[in-house]
Amino acid sequence: MDKNSSIPLPPPGAGLSLVPFLVFIGLFLGVGVFLDSQNVPMAFYQFPAPVAVFVGVVAGFFILKGSINDKMVTFVKGCGEENIIIMIIIFMLANAFSVVAGASGGVDSLVNMGLTFIPPQYLAAGLFIISCIMSICIGTSMGTIAAVGPIAVAIANAANLNMGLVMAGVVGGAMFGDNLSIISDTTIAVTRSLGVEMMDKFKMNSVIAAPAALLTIIIMVITGVPDTLYAADIGEWSLVLIIPYAIVLVAAISGINVFVVLVLGIALSGAVGFAHGAFTSGFSETMLNNGFVEGHFFYGIIVFGQTIQQGFVGMTNVIFTSLLIGGLAAMIRNAGGLEFLIFHIRKFIKGQRSAELGMAAMISATDAAIANNTVALIVTCPVIKDLAYEYKIDPRRAASISDIWACVIQGVIPYGAQILLAVGLAGGAVSAMDIIPLLWYQWMLGAFSIIYVFFPFADFYIKRNPWVWEHKMDTHNAKKAGLIA
Repeated sequence: MDKNSSIPLPPPGAGLSLVPFLVFIGLFLGVGVFLDSQNVPMAFYQFPAPVAVFVGVVAGFFILKGSINDKMVTFVKGCGEENIIIMIIIFMLANAFSVVAGASGGVDSLVNMGLTFIPPQYLAAGLFIISCIMSICIGTSMGTIAAVGPIAVAIANAANLNMGLVMAGVVGGAMFGDNLSIISDTTIAVTRSLGVEMMDKFKMNSVIAAPAALLTIIIMVITGVPDTLYAADIGEWSLVLIIPYAIVLVAAISGINVFVVLVLGIALSGAVGFAHGAFTSGFSETMLNNGFVEGHFFYGIIVFGQTIQQGFVGMTNVIFTSLLIGGLAAMIRNAGGLEFLIFHIRKFIKGQRSAELGMAAMISATDAAIANNTVALIVTCPVIKDLAYEYKIDPRRAASISDIWACVIQGVIPYGAQILLAVGLAGGAVSAMDIIPLLWYQWMLGAFSIIYVFFPFADFYIKRNPWVWEHKMDTHNAKKAGLIA
């Protein structure tokens, strides 16, 4: 052991085990930088992340010590690690709910309902609010930007609004839910990795995010009033189509198991879709030629099933990336790579506060490198968890800080998918650098997160329900399990 540390010295050559991870990041980032220099759209998303991880895995098999069979066993165990599999199932169900709800007309209704109740003079701030609500409900920043972005562009053009401010509001609102929603992949990744309850993380994050969102609204109201008012062209909306979102949100906040919540959401969205005829058209010619007619109940069941499958398939990249990173992380951990990393990070950490800032810096750097906040969390959370236990930082606090910074950085990097999509939807009317300075929510969220490190204003819940370190769970769950009186 190091004389100034309770952490054991890493094994000889442990630093070499990080090379496969650097190969993954270097390949993913290097290809993205090159393609960006060639003005290729969505440059950092052209080279598939699972393939980049796979190259890192192959490098690990060549570089790390041990027999091929031993390394394969370690790799496969990492791929099949309980938290990885649980995350994957939740990813699939969450995206299936999002796709089914969208197919039933819920997304359009949610947007149009918001526009109905927002006065024209507050459209810029209103689009931020709509994006916040939608991203909380559907749990995906990209889905939110794709749904709200085209409407925001049309309104900004017609009302002569600052396009950069409007699109910054959409991106900021999208990242609001990416950080907070219980069906967001970042929430799923960080809570499963750190072993905390989703609702605990939600309660803490919401206290940090709420003032950031409120200040953003105030700033956008002040700076976003157009010279001439414009009445938005609002489409139809139905309260019935929004009910599944509301029920899922209430069920999640009530603490119902996330699997139950998502299956309930899929079922309710499907029922609403059937009632509105959403699954009775657009089926394959093969079925039609075999005697089925559009509107037939069995016909609708098949379409509904295909819609769920579409949601599952939509998470293929995330699923493959999660599996391969789980295996790669296990290989690196087995070779002492995490011990090496923690040992050297600790040289710059003097206590709890510097450890928390170190967590924020670690996740920020990783996300900036690979431009995917979910993957960045999966990669860094094992190290963050070790630091949390070493410095007695409540894992729920660590989860909040980690998820916040994963979403802050993801929302401001010019080569991130969110900014690229927003720029693309604007049709060249703005560049990334027109949007980034106006991302008030991102900047405010980062600022409040730093304040939180030094002044724990969101810790009132965890103080009432302390973490039981020896059992790796909070007091409430430890009592339920009969581990403590």
